[in-house]
Amino acid sequence: MRARYGIPLGITAAGAAGLLYAAGFEARSFRLRRVTVPVLPSGMRPLRVLQVSDIHMVGGQRKKQRWLRSLAGLRPDFVINTGDNLSDPEGVPEVLDALGPLMEFPGAYVFGSNDYYGPRLRNPARYLVEKVQGRHGLNGNPPVVDAVHNPWEDLRDGFDSAGWLNLTNTRGTLKIEGTSIELTGLDDPHIKRDRYAEVAGGPSAGADFSMGVVHAPYLRVLDAFAADGYPLILAGHTHGGQLCIPFYGALVTNCDLDTDRVKGLSTHTAEGHRSYLHVSAGCGTSRYTPVRFACPPEATLLTLVSR
Repeated sequence: MRARYGIPLGITAAGAAGLLYAAGFEARSFRLRRVTVPVLPSGMRPLRVLQVSDIHMVGGQRKKQRWLRSLAGLRPDFVINTGDNLSDPEGVPEVLDALGPLMEFPGAYVFGSNDYYGPRLRNPARYLVEKVQGRHGLNGNPPVVDAVHNPWEDLRDGFDSAGWLNLTNTRGTLKIEGTSIELTGLDDPHIKRDRYAEVAGGPSAGADFSMGVVHAPYLRVLDAFAADGYPLILAGHTHGGQLCIPFYGALVTNCDLDTDRVKGLSTHTAEGHRSYLHVSAGCGTSRYTPVRFACPPEATLLTLVSR
């Protein structure tokens, strides 16, 4: 028996089942990954860093909010938020509520494009076409025009009032039990808001440990951080590929990073310097493509140890 237009019913049923799984189960199957990174100077005590990214909050996502609140039970030394908190202009109060327990800990943040601008309805197949044609993400998208502006200022004010450091094209320092952690951050390269020249120069001599933070892991940014000698770079943006093929992996990264490094821990080398790179697959999706397949939503607890 065949469906309309000659499509076998079996294929139709399999596609429907896959969509139900991707939207109804996997996109809500939140995970915590644990990673150990040997980057600290010899003799320095381990540091536990919780990275949250790409929350893409939409009103009513109660399970996601409960899960984010529960992460405070990990009691990290500090929290890094690598952006794209919103997928709904009305989502700021729910983001701040969900992250409230985590904001009891020291932390820092950068923003992504979806913090500044509301998402647009877009054919997901365009990402694949642009990847195949080699047009996607070489230098990031052009600056956004004619877009819905999200109330990112309210999000910023909420984070700032909790004491989290705003790393928008600037540096900041956290003191963790007498240890000085320098954080160098950039605004989102995906919409060309990054200004590395404003933070260039590498780790400060007075810091016990320094790291780079950015939303989208474009190669120009990774090259700059690595060449300047930062031992660790944290990023998000890729959603881990979001729709992956089992036993193969991601098809796209939504930037010019290669798919082998679309999520998790890897390394990046530039001008003879090697940095560890951790890319979070994030815990959300755009409101217009609320599915994940072979790529569960996640946060990561990174334990930094001596080299």
